[in-house]
Amino acid sequence: MKLCTICDEPIRPDEPHKRHTSSKPSGGMLPTFFTHDRCRQRPTTVPFIATWSAENTLAPPTIVSRLAGGIGYVGEVPDDRDRGVLWRRSIDLRGRGRPLYGDVHPGRQRLAMRHELCQVCGEPANFDPRGTLWLLEDRRTDYPAWPNDLMTTHPPICRPCVRIARAQCPHLWAGAVAVLVGRSEVCGVVGQQYAVGPFGPRHVRDDTVLFEEPAIDWTIASQLIRALYDCTFVSLAELAAARP
Repeated sequence: MKLCTICDEPIRPDEPHKRHTSSKPSGGMLPTFFTHDRCRQRPTTVPFIATWSAENTLAPPTIVSRLAGGIGYVGEVPDDRDRGVLWRRSIDLRGRGRPLYGDVHPGRQRLAMRHELCQVCGEPANFDPRGTLWLLEDRRTDYPAWPNDLMTTHPPICRPCVRIARAQCPHLWAGAVAVLVGRSEVCGVVGQQYAVGPFGPRHVRDDTVLFEEPAIDWTIASQLIRALYDCTFVSLAELAAARP
């Protein structure tokens, strides 16, 4: 029986639907998932962490090597760093221009991760004695204890936004799970890693870098990472039935 990954209801043979495959193989095969055509929605809600086109007008600063080691900006200001880590410069013009759904805004993503705000609406994420609510792509086949020890750049979510995210985010159409995270730690960043070059710092890769790694001094961060621990699965039906 085919089940819709958005509404969790069976898909009848006569109902228009779409097939989705996971982006990661499981046991040598790509799992297959399905959604009703009626359940998939065009985006009408712009996530809090999404970039708007007017925010992409900032000229990139010149990158230089620092005498103390690592990299910095010419004309660097205190706001360029967070706890010593150099960040990609950004301006906050939320709502101006058109939404760029695939482009995460560094400042708002960092704010949401630091303070556990909902990635969709920017309000505090849901919390109960079991932990803070996260909505994750279903990767339970990745390793037995998943999602414990998972490092993610996706901020948590509030319960009212779960329905919106499942219907409007194509990344979740191949299956999503709700998880209450008992403990999480900000542990690193995703960003551009640099090295010494003949004419100044040269970009070598985009990578995940933990705070304790020497490479953090040579990285321009664009997204903050949290490691998730003490995780408890919660049914999406339970979330849908809960009172606002």
